[in-house]
Amino acid sequence: MGRRRRRGREVNGILLLDKPLGISSNHALQRVKRLYDAQKAGHTGSLDPLATGLLPLCLGYTTKFSGFLLDADKRYRVRVRLGETTETADAEGEVIATEPIGDGVTEAAVSEVIAGFVGEIEQLPPMYSAVKHDGKRLYKLAREGKEVERTPRQISIYGIELLEFRLPDIELLVHCSKGTYVRTLAEDIGKRLGCGGHVAALRRTGVGPYVEGDTAFVTLAEVEAAAESGVEAMDALLLPLESTLGHCPAVRLSANAAFYLSQGQPVLVPQAPTEGLVRLYDVGDCFLGVGEILEDGRVQPKRLV
Repeated sequence: MGRRRRRGREVNGILLLDKPLGISSNHALQRVKRLYDAQKAGHTGSLDPLATGLLPLCLGYTTKFSGFLLDADKRYRVRVRLGETTETADAEGEVIATEPIGDGVTEAAVSEVIAGFVGEIEQLPPMYSAVKHDGKRLYKLAREGKEVERTPRQISIYGIELLEFRLPDIELLVHCSKGTYVRTLAEDIGKRLGCGGHVAALRRTGVGPYVEGDTAFVTLAEVEAAAESGVEAMDALLLPLESTLGHCPAVRLSANAAFYLSQGQPVLVPQAPTEGLVRLYDVGDCFLGVGEILEDGRVQPKRLV
């Protein structure tokens, strides 16, 4: 029996989608996949329907490397509404508590409080999240009116900047590690200010090397317009996989080394870096994938095209 042929077009690259408000990450992914008629596509960490901003989509073989963006640091612009706590910690949930915003909630006080969250901290995943408890998603349990014990997670907040102070709202720029729940961060900031709070609006402005202002994001409308012009216009919107890995030094392999590495064997490469991840290229400067430097100095394949 012959091998089943995949449907769709073999297209490879990364689309930096500016996800619009009101649709899920998976809905955005499926629309893009259909427009590109791509054989394979995946996203690199979902955004809530309430959130807008950067949703990197991997097409074709780049899906193998999506973990590098899943693990990358993230940046968010968040508007926090003080004085109201909701059941979901964002504007989609019902208000479950209101507290007056005291005179002590000044611009200086907010700056002091947010500075206290910078660094490595423990964060409790919210009940309305995709974290699993006994094989069931927490948000499903929450919708059933159940609350279960959760284990705090270690996360890193690299920086928080107060962009705007206009009560009852404050606007923050947050730079954080993977696994950070900005909703929980907003709620915790509100608690420390003594009045509660929730996310009123959220925009992801950066994932790893891709940061708004430095890199152009692509809207769904732009993808649809390109689709009317043909595949060349659509493919011009895609970034190469190497753009994700620009922070990794390049290593060029001889024909022999490239062969053995493609078989999964570590190889010795003269003048290679002494540690960390590296981008691998063959003698023809063709990108092969990502390698990792072992303790003995050899290059081990980590993820190959």
